[in-house]
Amino acid sequence: MLPMIQSLYLAGPDIFRPDAAVHGEKLKALCAAYGFEGLFPLDAQVAQATGDALEAARWIYRADIGLLDAADAVLANLDFFRGAEPDSGTCFEVGYAIARGKPVYGYVPEGGSLAERIRRRCPEHLGADDGHDAQGWQLEEFGLPLNLMLAVPCTVVVGGADVALRRLRSDLDARRMCA
Repeated sequence: MLPMIQSLYLAGPDIFRPDAAVHGEKLKALCAAYGFEGLFPLDAQVAQATGDALEAARWIYRADIGLLDAADAVLANLDFFRGAEPDSGTCFEVGYAIARGKPVYGYVPEGGSLAERIRRRCPEHLGADDGHDAQGWQLEEFGLPLNLMLAVPCTVVVGGADVALRRLRSDLDARRMCA
């Protein structure tokens, strides 16, 4: 059962893009087109003039947690980032939201299981046999597009933010029709 959702925390490695602020505004406009307020992490991150990197990191952490707490749900870019897994900060944010009982809608760019996606996009990570990586560790294969700890509690769609927002809007509308 989905709660009333008006605001979405926009999780993902998008804050590292060279055009992060512009991209964030586009994501927020897309959210608005579906009737949601998008909360982009950079919205709360004011440049810290202290010069202390650790204190700036702590401030950003607290600001992002504040946005997560304020949001009704999370829209997460769960594409591979700097390797064959989603961004670790995004994974934390998803876990935090799930622990707080917030719905999470995530998106990945292509279909297939996690192992299939790794085989297609990151063949350099593969080992000599099909079920293991280059270090001999087993590839997770449950037919899910992501690690089960993300794929099971989240609604994951294939496509971009627009596809995930369309699914969220559809799920909310369907729930309203049944009420």
